[in-house]
This record gives sequence, C-alpha cells and structure tokens, in this order.
Amino acid sequence: MSRKNLNIGLFGFGCVGFGLYEVLQKTPGLKANISRICVKDKNKPREIDKQHFTYDKNEILNDATINVVVELIDDADAAFEIVAAALKKGKAVVSANKKMVAEHFEELLQLQKQYNVPLLYEAAACASMPIIRNLEEYYDNDLLESIEGIVNGSTNYILTKTIQENLIYETALKQAQDKGFAESNPLLDVGGFDAKYKLLILLAHAFGHIAKPDEIINIGIDNIGELELKYAREKGLKIKLVAQAYKNPDGKITAFVLPKFVGPENRLYHVDDVFNGVITKTAFADTHFFVGRGAGAHPTASAVLSDISALSYDYKYEYKKIERGEGSGLTHDVYLKVLLRHRHEDNIVLKDHFVTIEESYTNNHSAYVTGVISLTNLKQIGELFGGTSFILIETVAAQHYQPELVD
Repeated sequence: MSRKNLNIGLFGFGCVGFGLYEVLQKTPGLKANISRICVKDKNKPREIDKQHFTYDKNEILNDATINVVVELIDDADAAFEIVAAALKKGKAVVSANKKMVAEHFEELLQLQKQYNVPLLYEAAACASMPIIRNLEEYYDNDLLESIEGIVNGSTNYILTKTIQENLIYETALKQAQDKGFAESNPLLDVGGFDAKYKLLILLAHAFGHIAKPDEIINIGIDNIGELELKYAREKGLKIKLVAQAYKNPDGKITAFVLPKFVGPENRLYHVDDVFNGVITKTAFADTHFFVGRGAGAHPTASAVLSDISALSYDYKYEYKKIERGEGSGLTHDVYLKVLLRHRHEDNIVLKDHFVTIEESYTNNHSAYVTGVISLTNLKQIGELFGGTSFILIETVAAQHYQPELVD
C-alpha cells in the first residue's frame, strides 16, 4: 500500500508542538509537511520563523489543501471546537488532549461516523507507549479481563523522588514543574484527573464501554503525607498512582484511580521516574506488560508522529468492541483493602465505614487504619472528611463480604 501525502495544519506550538516539528524533520520517509501553525500569542518568541504561523484558526480550517489537523493545545474546550470543526470539514485529526477526548467521546465518535474521517489520539493515553492501537487490534478477540497501570508520568516522577530520594512532596513537585513534567497548576496531574481521563479512553478501547468522568472515582497523590511514605519504606514498598479497570464475574466493569502500595514482585514497582507502565490480563494470553516514557516533548511527539504515519495509510479506529455492544456498565459494588490516614477526631466515625479493620494506629501526630472497605464508602469518606489519604493495598473478592454489612 502506497502512502499518501499529508498536508498538516498544526494547532499549538508548545513543548510537544515544537517536538513534533523537530521529529518530522528527521523522518524524511514520511510524506508529511506542516503547512501552517496556529498559535494565540503574537508576541511570544518562537524557535522558527514567523512566516510559518497564523493567529486565525480559520486559515487552517478553511484551507482545502490541508488534509490533516494536529491539535496540541492545553484548553480542552477550545480543542473540542477545533477538532469538531476539522472533522466537519472532512479533515483527519490527530490530538493529544486526553481531557477533550474523554469528555466528548460520544460526540467525537458520532462526528467520525457522520463525516467518515478518522480521529487518532494515541498520545492522549500514555505518551510514547502504543497502548490504544494494541487494545484496538491485538486484543480485538482475546477476552480482556483487566488493565491497570501507571499512566501519568508527572505523578510517577514525584512519587519516585519522595520514596527513593526522601524529598518532601512540595520539593518533588517543584522539580517536576521545573522540568516541564507538571503544569504550573498541577491539580490535573496530582489530583488523579489526568489519569482518570486516560482510563476513560482505555475503557472504551479495552472493554467497549463509554463512561463519563463523574462515573469514575479518582483520588490523587496530593494528600499523601510522611506517615504513608514511612509505612512504605518500612515494608519495602513503593507508592504508585494506578489506574485500573477489570471485569467482574457478572460482566460489569469496575474502574478507578487510586494511589497503591506495590512490592518488588509487581511489575509496576520497577516503573520509575516519568515512565508509564501498563499490565493487561486476558483469558488466553495471560499477562502482557507495556512500558515507555509518559512525559516529555519528544516521547509525546513520537506518538503523534505515529498517528500521522498511520493516517498516511488511511488507518482509523474501528471501535469494534463498542460496535459489538460489549460494554456492560460500571459497578462500584466492590471491596478494597486500603490504608487510610485520618485525623484523630474522625477515628470512630471513619471505622464505621469499614467492613473489617485489620490494623489501627494512633499517636500524638497521626492516625491510620488498614482494612476492607467498599468502593462506594471510600468515595463517601473522600467527600465527607478532610485531611484523609487513601492508599490501595489490594482489591478483595466481593464474595468474601455480604453487602448488608456495609453502611
């Protein structure tokens, strides 16, 4: 199959946009040319000549010679407007905006069908790691049972520094910001929202289920304190922010984002710094492990480049599992063994939310319990009590507990 020529209109020229420009210069075999770049700030210094830029999005959207739009801006709402307009114009689109894709998945799916044009977004999930296309193609027929992993490089960098170098959270976060791994307003990363948006995308391709962001519980790393870090060090564990989804015996899917203790026997234990790691488990092939850089200009640009290359062969997502109606809904009716750090005054009330308590500790400065709790009750505690921090120890088979025992 011969490649077709791609004439690209690029939106955004930050770290990833410039990274894409650089890697395109080094891949002459790909018949792709950036025709025009749209940016907002006319006065910002750029690495290349001003003649390449426009400040009017319509110069790209209305240009019939541009057949591919690459969207690399931060604003999810503005990104959706651009992507929707491009698809309606019959232009193929590549995006790295996970928030935009997750929040508008159904609309974007419908636009692709209606205008018969592809939208690819490999870079929106795990930067350089090609997980979406593998879920689409390799796991098309094998019965996928679970997917879990570290999908946010910024938080993994911060957690690596706090555990291995004993840095305090604020120092590690500042380092991540200085290196360009975390935003100046880092809540999207450290609050677990970025990981949740990525999990929503993976859910659609892994299990054929399209979920809304408010259906997925996400707890980030921003409340992790010295007690949890000390607990991990004493037991030879690391803390990782893990996004996971798995099928229950009734076919329904459980999905959430939580910090998790992992030991050396877990493959995610060895995924440090800005790397991402994803473990899949299937009925026939058992487990597979993917690892790759999850942050940085060139790693993300490499995924964008891969999508551009795929478009040169007219590749598109077929959404086979969605089309077959495999998605059977989400459930929070599951149980987790967790460590919960809390305030002294909340001790008795918080314990009432647990099915079982295995360990309880308190001193003049801190308090924690370990035990089994339902995912529903965990969410309630997160909403009702301030100053708490959850770390997942393991998921627990639901049949071990009777639902009526849970408040």
